[in-house]
Amino acid sequence: MTLISLAIAPALICAFYIFIRDKYEKEPIKLLIIGLFYGIVITIPIIKAGQFILVFIPTGGVIMDAFYNSFFVAALTEEFFKYVVLFFLVFYNRNFNERFDGIVYAVFISLGFAGLENIMYVLNPELGGYGTAFARAFVSVPGHALFGVAMGYYFALIKYEPEKKVLYAFMAFFVPWLIHGVYNFILLSGITYMYIVFVPFLAYMWISGFRKMKTHISLSPFKTE
Repeated sequence: MTLISLAIAPALICAFYIFIRDKYEKEPIKLLIIGLFYGIVITIPIIKAGQFILVFIPTGGVIMDAFYNSFFVAALTEEFFKYVVLFFLVFYNRNFNERFDGIVYAVFISLGFAGLENIMYVLNPELGGYGTAFARAFVSVPGHALFGVAMGYYFALIKYEPEKKVLYAFMAFFVPWLIHGVYNFILLSGITYMYIVFVPFLAYMWISGFRKMKTHISLSPFKTE
């Protein structure tokens, strides 16, 4: 139970942070919980889709295996299903009434998936344990939240800048897919010098994520100050 609590806690902390950042017009708790729930539910099709893609991936050594697994087995399947849920859950929902809402819902869906994925890793008899729980609490779960920020940022622009909706619809998937793939590849490549790149890459993700949040918050129609 302690390990499960450690696995769930970072997802809840990230969700709470996003919730309080939405300071001008809060989203309905029920809809946010539904977002978390569907983020958990899509774990099943993500795993099945990943297994399907693996059948068609050629064997090409450690680096090529890391590339295919990072960009296609993991990033492609996870970001695709998050995107699908995000669209059908909120795009036409009346509660999606400001730009920052795109980020809020995308992050909650991402954290639903990240929370369950974290439990699966932490309880894994070979990969899990307290070390895994603490490492993933500071890197992996916030990483999923930041993928969600990128997706939600561009997803909101589909609605609020419709003259470029095709571009933003593409960017809402492509950007989180790309940074997710790069993130995974750095960790799976086995190339020593790539780990040196990981810290500045994480810094970029955090800085970019906070800038995106700040931009959409500043444009809230409910802002009174």
